[in-house]
Amino acid sequence: MSSSLDPARPETRRRRPVATAVYGIAAAAVIGTAAFFSVQSATAGSDLHANLTLIAPASAGGGWDTYVREQQQAMRTNGLVTNAQVVNIPGAGGTIGLGQLSTMTGRSNTIMATGTVMLGGIELNDSPVDLGDVRPIARMAEEYDAIIVPADSPYDTIDELIADWKKDPKAFPFTGGSAGSIDHLIIADLALKAGIDPAQITYIPKTSGGEALQTVMSGTAKAATSGYTEFADQVAAGRVKALGIAAPERLEGVDIPTLTEQGYEVELTNWRGMLAAPGVSDEDFAELEELIADTVRTPEWRDALERNQWQDVYLSGPEFEQFIEEDQAEIKALIEELDL
Repeated sequence: MSSSLDPARPETRRRRPVATAVYGIAAAAVIGTAAFFSVQSATAGSDLHANLTLIAPASAGGGWDTYVREQQQAMRTNGLVTNAQVVNIPGAGGTIGLGQLSTMTGRSNTIMATGTVMLGGIELNDSPVDLGDVRPIARMAEEYDAIIVPADSPYDTIDELIADWKKDPKAFPFTGGSAGSIDHLIIADLALKAGIDPAQITYIPKTSGGEALQTVMSGTAKAATSGYTEFADQVAAGRVKALGIAAPERLEGVDIPTLTEQGYEVELTNWRGMLAAPGVSDEDFAELEELIADTVRTPEWRDALERNQWQDVYLSGPEFEQFIEEDQAEIKALIEELDL
């Protein structure tokens, strides 16, 4: 099954090397998981519906981890697989996990999460492997970043923030996820659209939206960006103001203007999809495509989309491969502008 259409409803949308120590830090995780996969491959049957491993290429509790565990729950509840387990392989923007998957030639019972963050990790870490070394299955969801400031900030609109930012870009700190993350790239894209040199950005990287929120609330940064869901409670409580969302249109039930409608066409999204190992037979790959398509049809997955405020943007087949190619090129260009 290869289609650009959501099985449940129509489709809705559209460097530099870091120190090699990054890979060394994650080596222990890879070695630990290698033993698991050795045992798993020896005991798993040929039926991928009997034993399936979903890899989250990040630590437990993060966005990728939540994403694969929501799939695991939907698959189990609906009997799509007999046994589905999640394994975490964190490190280097998901490229440690990608490197591991690229060695699992022909292993159809192991799939891995991917998305915008991994494309950034590939460029930022000068990864020796990319998505061309594995088999992309489908894009399943995406979420949008919001730009927020404290409630007592003098800025009530993105125009007001940008006007002050332009006066002295280096003296205007932003915060968000890791360097080269979707949060960082959105600030870079906004700078470009506002006529500010992205290389002049002062950006304080954090490990989560919660940390970024603390940083902006303390006054260390003037604005923060992260997935809207990470700020939603604080926005509702009136502790922060959301000046804009990097989405193609306003989110349902969320009264926050998009950056585009305010004159800055910034629509980068944090999309998430799934990958299969290289060398998987066409027959098994078709089964994996069908499994993911069946998963997104389940009530549990639809509920996960709503609870996490993820957007349904299912895409598979050649259209998904083309989307990856275009997104990788856009992210590469932004990282080059940042001179990272």
